[in-house]
Amino acid sequence: MTARYDFIVIGGGIAGVSVAYELAAHGSVCLLEQEQQLAYHTTGRSAAISMESYGNQQIRSLTCASRNFFENPPEGLAEYPLWAPRGALIVAQAARVDKLKARFSAVLGQVPTAELLDDKQVLELVPYLAEGAWSAGIYEPSAFDLDVHGIHGAYLGGLRARGGVIKRETQVPRGEYRDGHWRLHTQDGQQLQAAIVVNAAGAWADELAERCGVPKVGVRPLRRTVLAVDPQCDVHHTPYLGTVDEDIFIKPEAGRLIVSPCDESPSLPCDALPEELDLAITMDRLQNTTRLRPRSIINKWAGLRTFVADRSPVLGQDPQQESFIWLAALGGYGIQAAPAIARLCSHAALGIAMPDDLAALQLNYQHFSPARCRDEEFSSLAVKQVADLH
Repeated sequence: MTARYDFIVIGGGIAGVSVAYELAAHGSVCLLEQEQQLAYHTTGRSAAISMESYGNQQIRSLTCASRNFFENPPEGLAEYPLWAPRGALIVAQAARVDKLKARFSAVLGQVPTAELLDDKQVLELVPYLAEGAWSAGIYEPSAFDLDVHGIHGAYLGGLRARGGVIKRETQVPRGEYRDGHWRLHTQDGQQLQAAIVVNAAGAWADELAERCGVPKVGVRPLRRTVLAVDPQCDVHHTPYLGTVDEDIFIKPEAGRLIVSPCDESPSLPCDALPEELDLAITMDRLQNTTRLRPRSIINKWAGLRTFVADRSPVLGQDPQQESFIWLAALGGYGIQAAPAIARLCSHAALGIAMPDDLAALQLNYQHFSPARCRDEEFSSLAVKQVADLH
């Protein structure tokens, strides 16, 4: 027997559940997840902060457009607040202050609350920093922590309330488009049918596309290492910390510090695990950045962030198969921009104009179209980036 839906969304992370929730307002939706646990991979391993100065101009616009959802979610969608105040500070050494100032100029139009701080102000905000090492910083007081579990759960509950069906431990080895609809074959012999398929498969997005007879777009999974330490001092009221060269981030969480060397190691799609060398690099950078000397690592993990060559998401109809919708390569921005991304992608899937508030931010579907990933110039850039990584 074939189960029939208007939309099938493949991938149960934040991308999949958010777009499934949006589409469920327009028809029947089935959400498929290959793991037993939803949000098992990248979503469940996120550092979870919203910074409106983070990413390129398109990402910053999507992040700004998502803020209201977190602060004022639709009535009945979230039982508890989805965010908490934090603030974010990006610091630079003396030789990199010009780069910091250029970043400040680039983001000020979208983040008017951002402030440029001197070395003394930086130390006042983050007293555990190595004294004398940091000459300036950009402070973003409006940055805030995100409750990833709460956000994902809110979308999931909203999807169920709209009649959505969720199938776990369901892989799709093959799909084909015939006679105006998709027929997906699952590993356990089921057949699922839908007019539209949304590819929100994360690191597996290219693999899924090829199984459905759709050309890939060049999604690259990159492993990122994260660990948790006891700072042995009070960090509850300190901001998220990063550097202008993006070689470390430090985020307070429940009295501990979450630390990453911001590594981007090429990886196959997998259940990512941290490597000992990367953990050692993380601890070394923490000691060079701060005065902290943690006695041990409390916890450690890794996740896969996915990008294409221009580091913008791939969203919307595939030019060769318009009923195959891409929602891929969200990089490190998927959670902070999820509300706007889901709305944009659902409108693209429905073949209707972009929401007015997103269009007013000078966004358009061409910025994110899969078509861009298949031109010759883009392919050359992707080849060069792979060579540089190796």
